[in-house]
Amino acid sequence: MWTDSRHRLYRDPRNGIVAGVCAGLAEYFGLERAVVRLAFVVALVLFIVPALLAYIALAFMLPTRPQALFASGEEAAFWRGLNTAPDDALTGLRRRFGDLEKRLRLIERQVTSDDFDLHRKFRDLGR
Repeated sequence: MWTDSRHRLYRDPRNGIVAGVCAGLAEYFGLERAVVRLAFVVALVLFIVPALLAYIALAFMLPTRPQALFASGEEAAFWRGLNTAPDDALTGLRRRFGDLEKRLRLIERQVTSDDFDLHRKFRDLGR
């Protein structure tokens, strides 16, 4: 079942070091946790007070990531890819539904043709 909770920003204390803010940001933006942590350390060195206040505020404001957010690793990878590249996902869906529409048109053309009706009548004669 699809819910908006998959697209929310969470703290991830299971994969985090202190409160899971960097791990949650990394998961939300589709980045490696080490990169986000390194960026936070650099921000902490350059802007100690604002970076520390932002981390503390996010630690209190962000909800904890639910245990069963994704049913499997495959589902997590799908949603992570959707979050990081929505244009690519939309293009893939358009292509997939375009292929399905072509197949449906062929089936409709076959079913509504006079040949289909004729073949069905011959088949019914054989019964």
